[in-house]
Amino acid sequence: MSLVGKKFPNITVDAISEMGDNLKINIFEEAVNNNKKVLLFWYPKDFTFVCPTELHAFQAALPEFEKRNTIVIGASCDTNEVHFAWLNTAKNNGGIEGVTYPLLADTTRNLSAALGILDAEAGAYNEDADTYLVEGSNVTYRATYLVDETGKIFHESVNDMPLGRNVNEYLRLVDAYTHVQTKGEVCPANWEEGKEAMSADRNSTAAYLSAN
Repeated sequence: MSLVGKKFPNITVDAISEMGDNLKINIFEEAVNNNKKVLLFWYPKDFTFVCPTELHAFQAALPEFEKRNTIVIGASCDTNEVHFAWLNTAKNNGGIEGVTYPLLADTTRNLSAALGILDAEAGAYNEDADTYLVEGSNVTYRATYLVDETGKIFHESVNDMPLGRNVNEYLRLVDAYTHVQTKGEVCPANWEEGKEAMSADRNSTAAYLSAN
C-alpha cells in the first residue's frame, strides 16, 4: 500500500556519521524539527555492486540537495560497524570513502518493515523449529522516500535489486514539489525548474496543451 500523502513513520533508528559517531535518527523529526525536506534512500547491502555507485551518486549531488533545503540520508539493514568499515574502504576498491551523509543501520528492521520494503515473507511452517521460516533475502529493495517539512511523504519509489536510481529525477521532484508549495501551481509531465507550470483547472490545462 502506498504511503504517499501519509506521515512518515515516527520511528527512531540507529545510524552512523562519516566520522564513525553512533547516532539515533528519526526521519520524521529530522524533517519537522529542522524545517527541511528529507530524501531517504534504501539500498540492499554494504560491500555489494550497484549500491556503491548509488551512494557516490547521491554524494556528488549533495550540494544540489542542500541548495534545495533537503537532507540526504542513506539506509540499509547492515550494522553501524559494517557501515563504518565500508566508509573507510577506498572508492577504487568498491568502497564509499568520501560519503558524508549519515547512514541508517536498521538492524531490527523495524522501520523497513513498517515501510513494507523488505524482500521477505513468512514461508512454510517448520515443525522442528516450531516457527515459520522467512523466505527471501530479508534486505530492502532500492526504496526512496521524499518527505516534506511537515513529515508528509510526497514521493516514494521502489526499484528491484539490480536497478540503480537516477539521482537527477529526485532533484526534479524536489523542485516540482517546492514549486507547488510556493506558487500554488501544478507541474505537468516532464516539468523542470524554469519551465511553465499550470493552474489546477480545465482552462489552464487546455492552454498548456495547445502551447505544447
